[in-house]
Amino acid sequence: MPERPQALFAMTAENVPLVFPSEALARLRQCVDIDPALVAEDFTDPLLAEALARTEILVTGWGCPRLDPAALDAMPKLRAVLHSAGSVKSLATPELWRRGIAVSSAAAANAVPVAEYTLAMILLAGKDLFAARDRLRTERAFPGWGLVPGIGNHGRRVGVIGASRIGRKVIELLRPFDLVPSLTDPYVDEAGAAALGVPLLPLDDLLRTSDVVTVHAPETPETRHLVGARELALMPDGGVLINTARGGLLDHDALIAELRTGRLSAILDVTDPEPLPADSPLYDLPNAFITPHLAGSQGNEAARLGLAVAAEAGRLVAGERPAYPVDPAALEREA
Repeated sequence: MPERPQALFAMTAENVPLVFPSEALARLRQCVDIDPALVAEDFTDPLLAEALARTEILVTGWGCPRLDPAALDAMPKLRAVLHSAGSVKSLATPELWRRGIAVSSAAAANAVPVAEYTLAMILLAGKDLFAARDRLRTERAFPGWGLVPGIGNHGRRVGVIGASRIGRKVIELLRPFDLVPSLTDPYVDEAGAAALGVPLLPLDDLLRTSDVVTVHAPETPETRHLVGARELALMPDGGVLINTARGGLLDHDALIAELRTGRLSAILDVTDPEPLPADSPLYDLPNAFITPHLAGSQGNEAARLGLAVAAEAGRLVAGERPAYPVDPAALEREA
């Protein structure tokens, strides 16, 4: 049996057993020689010098130090970085690609729970579940068995902002339901939208024609406050805005002002700032439903990330190309 390449974890140490529980760790160790007790949280730690010097594959995750030239100099044998989370923007530097080091990300695996959360919120919002729960809690009386007008998911229009991995996964998950999705994304053309099975609309048109708008764009200087007062005013009465991307994509002052009119509702898993200050009106507005950044991989979902990395390690050791390489040219427009 050929010798397995030397690998090293580089992340917050307490995350290793969460992302790589027994099954994921076992699969990874079939491909590489890695010690879960040896974790690099600081590439300048002299106690790690020997391990870094022999590392061929670096398994990174949340809390990984930045891979600057000095860090890479300490790992002369490094040939691949396998990231067990989403974006590599906080740790990757151009030097990685200049040195021909392969970089892979588990962003596709992390997209799954975010898209699932989004789908759940779309369906629940269509039933007006959050307001109905609050009314029942306040009134402590069952409203009766009559049909409730204005709610339901039959033909409800869902606008997706951003054909990111998560945005595309949301579109995929919407297909079995009797919902009508549309997409806006400046980097997608008509053919690309057709391949996803959705019409491509300008942002303003999507806002005007969607009962539910769900945000899946990256936050960059160009997209900060992508949805502000003007955009919110375009949404139809009773519309619902969902944000699981980045808080800065929404102008929160404008959002609060619009929510205070009672015309729209918002479901926010991310906010700006994050966390919200204790006196934020969003906590008390009845048409704002706030969750504490839970949509991404949590609990047992984190193992999906470890399994994705183990699969990438298997491909790498077999001489295959990574299934989920990171394109350095696309990093600028990623979160």
